[in-house]
Amino acid sequence: MFITLQRDLKSTPLAVADDPRWARIVARDKTADGEFWYSVATTGVYCRPSCPSRQANPANVQLHDTLAQAKATGFRACRRCKPDGQSLEAGNAAMVADACRRIEQGEQEPSLAELADAAGRSPGYFHRVFKAITGLTPKDYAAAHRAARVRQGLEDGASVTAAIYDAGFNSSGRFYEKSTGMLGMTPTRYRAGGANEDIRFAVGETSLGTILVASSRKGVASILLGGDPDALVRDLQDRFPRARLIGGDRAYEALVARVVGFVEAPRFGLDLPLDVRGTAFQQRVWRALRDIPVGSTVSYAEIAERIGSPRATRAVAGACAANAHAVAIPCHRVIRKDGALSGYAWGAERRRALLDREADGTATAADRADRPSRA
Repeated sequence: MFITLQRDLKSTPLAVADDPRWARIVARDKTADGEFWYSVATTGVYCRPSCPSRQANPANVQLHDTLAQAKATGFRACRRCKPDGQSLEAGNAAMVADACRRIEQGEQEPSLAELADAAGRSPGYFHRVFKAITGLTPKDYAAAHRAARVRQGLEDGASVTAAIYDAGFNSSGRFYEKSTGMLGMTPTRYRAGGANEDIRFAVGETSLGTILVASSRKGVASILLGGDPDALVRDLQDRFPRARLIGGDRAYEALVARVVGFVEAPRFGLDLPLDVRGTAFQQRVWRALRDIPVGSTVSYAEIAERIGSPRATRAVAGACAANAHAVAIPCHRVIRKDGALSGYAWGAERRRALLDREADGTATAADRADRPSRA
């Protein structure tokens, strides 16, 4: 008798309100689209989980594993979420991908109006969606693509003039206005692989291991952390393969001492002129990182919000990973949304140590007394 009852209980389906999928409907979870559908008896429609319509009473809802099952109810497709076709998010992603191809393949930079017209959207709507997905405006994306084409052309041995026009610049004057910020040096020097550029550097020691600081004429170009001085020098050589690396003199070692002092006591701050070389998006992220106060942490999603690109969380994480200025651009202060620490180019233990020191440096005496020992 007991065994039969257990079998009957297991065969009884969950009430919709108790089904884990209902919580995803309440949350309008876009990641659930395509996994299941639901229909509402009182309105006679079926929807995708992310439908923005007013929440239905779960007593009137039926869940469906396939679109065919939802259609079999005889109800009509919801006009708001259009469950028979692509989700709004997937449609927007396809629209932006097509616009990116148009920008990359066009001989001249297409205007915002041309891109929006090709997508069948208003310029304002298209601009907002493009920036939310890529982290850049269409204009900034086109500029970054042209910069990449110039760099590739110069690396392939093309003349500066040929590289400029092949990348879609209408005139050399417009290019030279932006060339140093785009390449980090003059086009001729970049074409030579950084040849004749002087990079001054020195190595120091901190309680977290070895630190290497390197500078160009513009400012500090790299701050690298590690456990092997020779490995850090090789890393620097890889970053500037044809530059002249010059060992720092006593005056330059004083600069390194300032960086070492900041690592040991971050509450005193570090204000250095930086030579930051990266894409337009990376530089926006790095500027936002420099605004994070000592002793604070933010999530990748928060940084994405701060730079006006709330959907570009992964791109923000990529920019943090590409940061070549340890501690000066504090990517160690960016954590996952759940509070967990993600990867760090210079080692997870160093990241934890930096965060602990910064927290200690901003804590009051009472806070430190109440904090449990780490021994």
